[in-house]
Amino acid sequence: MCLATVYGKKQETESVLIRNATRIDVEGTTIRVRDIMGDEIIVEGSISMVDLGNAVVKINCAE
Repeated sequence: MCLATVYGKKQETESVLIRNATRIDVEGTTIRVRDIMGDEIIVEGSISMVDLGNAVVKINCAE
């Protein structure tokens, strides 16, 4: 199973939004991320980078 750490960037600040992400669903500018425990976060923005080799996802968060 591939688990990723999802980072959010707002302006110049980047922070961890969720660790051990197992699923990411995108509907327009709404991004829903679920972790291994079933917890979910919903973020408005766009995915800027996915690195599956290093288990990293970066999201540009809307203002």
